[in-house]
Amino acid sequence: MSRISNVLAGLAAAVAAFTAIPSAHAADMLGQYQAYGVDDPICGHSSVRGIIANRFRHQVTHVPNLPNVSIVSFHDARLTRVEPSTPDSPIERRYCNASVSLSDGYTRPIWYLIEYGQGFASIGDNVEFCVSGFDRWNVYNANCSVLR
Repeated sequence: MSRISNVLAGLAAAVAAFTAIPSAHAADMLGQYQAYGVDDPICGHSSVRGIIANRFRHQVTHVPNLPNVSIVSFHDARLTRVEPSTPDSPIERRYCNASVSLSDGYTRPIWYLIEYGQGFASIGDNVEFCVSGFDRWNVYNANCSVLR
């Protein structure tokens, strides 16, 4: 019985993490955030950063020959592109760029994508990311170009 409750608790935590990402569908102010040097409120949101940090830690632990590091902090989160939802493409996508400080003392660029309504079982949002130099299996093409 405790095994089932552990699975349900884990599922509830995952759903809560995905639904915590805020959405801004009405007006995207791409130029305003880049012009004033302010972190984008969605790209720099703590829930997005937390998801990325947790998944990055899982990645470096389970992919062979990656250094055993973790993300210490994010800097300068920028919105780089928005693909609004349309009747032909109903998924809104927000592309972001930032820098991450790693536990080994290096700072690396990171590109990530927030897809609205694409979380677990279509509940919440999905986040995909690529840290420069850590895409060992070339999932996001050379130099993370798929997420740029």
